[in-house]
Amino acid sequence: MNIATPKFGVGASALRKEDRKLIMGEGAFTDDVRAEGELRAYVLRSPHAAARFRFADIEAARASEGVHLVLTASDVAHLGPVTNQVTLKQPDGTRHAQKHIPLLCDGEVRHVGDAVAFIVADTLEQAQDASELIDIDWDIEDAQADLATALDADRPLVWPDLETNQAFLYRTGDIEKTGKAFAQADHVTTIDFINNRLVSNYMETRACLAQWDDETRKFTLTLGSQGVHGIRDTIAKDIFRMDVEDFRVITRDVGGGFGTKAFNYREYPLSLEAARRLSRPVKWVSDRTEHFLADAHGRDNKVTASLAMDNDGRILGLKIDVMANMGAYLSQFGPFIPVFGASMATGVYDIQNLDFKLRGVYTHTTPVDAYRGAGRPEAAFLIERLIDAAAREIGMPVAELRRRNFIRPEQFPYHTPGGRMYDVGEFDGHMTRALEKANVAGFSDRIREAETRGKLRGLGTAVYIEACAFAGSEPARLTLDADGGITLYIGTQTNGQGHATAYSQFVAEQIGIDFDKITVRQGDTAELAKGGGTGGSRSIPLGGVSVSAASRVLADKMKKLAADELEASAADIELVDGTARIVGTDRVISYADMAKAAKSDDDRTGLADVVQDEATYPNGTHICEVEIDPETGKVEVVRYTIVDDFGMTVNPVLLLGQIHGGVVQGVAQCLSEGVVYSEDGQLLTASLMDYAVPRADNLPFFDFETRNIPSTTNAMGIKGAGEAGTIGACPAAMNALVDALDRARGVRQIEMPATPQRVWEALNG
Repeated sequence: MNIATPKFGVGASALRKEDRKLIMGEGAFTDDVRAEGELRAYVLRSPHAAARFRFADIEAARASEGVHLVLTASDVAHLGPVTNQVTLKQPDGTRHAQKHIPLLCDGEVRHVGDAVAFIVADTLEQAQDASELIDIDWDIEDAQADLATALDADRPLVWPDLETNQAFLYRTGDIEKTGKAFAQADHVTTIDFINNRLVSNYMETRACLAQWDDETRKFTLTLGSQGVHGIRDTIAKDIFRMDVEDFRVITRDVGGGFGTKAFNYREYPLSLEAARRLSRPVKWVSDRTEHFLADAHGRDNKVTASLAMDNDGRILGLKIDVMANMGAYLSQFGPFIPVFGASMATGVYDIQNLDFKLRGVYTHTTPVDAYRGAGRPEAAFLIERLIDAAAREIGMPVAELRRRNFIRPEQFPYHTPGGRMYDVGEFDGHMTRALEKANVAGFSDRIREAETRGKLRGLGTAVYIEACAFAGSEPARLTLDADGGITLYIGTQTNGQGHATAYSQFVAEQIGIDFDKITVRQGDTAELAKGGGTGGSRSIPLGGVSVSAASRVLADKMKKLAADELEASAADIELVDGTARIVGTDRVISYADMAKAAKSDDDRTGLADVVQDEATYPNGTHICEVEIDPETGKVEVVRYTIVDDFGMTVNPVLLLGQIHGGVVQGVAQCLSEGVVYSEDGQLLTASLMDYAVPRADNLPFFDFETRNIPSTTNAMGIKGAGEAGTIGACPAAMNALVDALDRARGVRQIEMPATPQRVWEALNG
């Protein structure tokens, strides 16, 4: 195909085209959208973690100034709950019970922040004032907020009808073979730790604007999401039990998602129901404290893991026992997250024998679901901490222990005992390169220099692999517009990643057109029949491949249009600078004129839906160096080196941004972020005054490069990159911290977040 090489094709470091409007304050986030006659909604939430209740008086609130509606559980009994979409098969063949999230609690609450009433008024202030007039009689019960003791005898039960706090039991691997491997082992290393609970803390809190049309009897819902089609389908089918065609869901600009905005939440159907009852638009906007209380949390596992080795450091088997906190209810994908992690338990290592036991656990806390990485960070942290601990115990350099156990290039495709099929990988290659870039050979000199300043220095490595961009597809539709521009319609959803820029690069590579004349349309179920949304680093590996294919289809049609108009052969047409021309001549036709010449919409439309049969497996090495001030326990990250394998780089600038953000979130889990509940289930970290999100000065500049091995499962060799930084960073940072503590005091275990207080206590016994 004759197409001039574009300035901003795939591989170019194109700057984000969407940034100008955001910097100029021209973005359109959910709360920026206004509707005539708009009312405001407020959710009255439980102040108790476990309690029975009854309404002593609601009428005063209903009669309050400006109030239009007060909903309680009896008012929405005709609607379904917010459903969990995952039911696991347990070892005995049964499926576990599902405890869905009620739209409004009916006489019993199970975590602080549980919703008990929904108030709609002219203003938010009036709705809040009315909520204070609702008189509730509370019968407070004992709460079980602690994961570690939740399965002990005689503990308070979140769901008494289950007679246990165990939500489900899941096993994978081979118990018998793994047991034999451990019996033959010369050395066994065991570690216990908590993978701490986190809150997403995206910049834009959740919000929605619900509208009802009395004439068409259809809903429109505008909200920040990670994909409108999934939200529409769950609301329509599971809650309202209506046809999906009766719902239009729109997402405009989104200020961060991190997995947490992928789910349906109770405020969305409640707002829709209120809009239908009142025939008025209803808007609900979360405040920051509600975000902490009501949005799904992430991580929160209690782990015991053992590694069996022979005298040469060869791994014989791996045993893992995980208690995964589900919170008070099963969130949309909650049970799947630790199961997903189980599939990646063996990491980059040739481990033949795995025994993985997973127990989901109910507690009187906010439900837990996917958060950036969704199970894969937990898996990487587990195996990389275990490898580091084993190397220390047997006195072998940790890089050597890794090399002896890496899956070798000639072993691919490699089937893991967790059920994954890795296609390609050169793990020793990127680890060796990272060790060189990080100047690990000179680390002893840096230790001595730090000592002259009274600091303790440590170095940690993590070699990770993750599964993402899972089997499936993301259809793309391109149109040649009347003005000569190109519009792409695709069902992924940007949350700040730069989709408009990346997708435009795929188009520009196939169709010679000014970068800014390409429009990317996402986030409207009325414009696209289906879409998989954004999650699991799928948008570019799946969506980009379909965009590229659709661009080729449209380019061929455009060349045929041009050939007909210029009376030439399509093979002699090239597309460049918004025109089609006969190669070697000055005979041209503009894209706008070609659009006019099209005899049908099909003549100016390119469609593609490229199906991928297997996930992609990005992998890489992170090396972190820290310094500890022993007087205060403060930990400073002073060097950070990354060598990653993403198969193929679409845009180095966008990729660097994704890695930077991911690393910051991973290091923050290790050193600062962590949800804390009191014994009675009160959330003690319910604001940014109490929950320590990372600041820009917490991290150094990163030294990053790629060492790409193209994926064989993706049509363009791309592996996802949106979550990889988070997956590699947390274990690298913790291994660095433990290295410093071990050198100074022989301390080899510290829980996350490793706050200055915890570090100081570890150093001082």
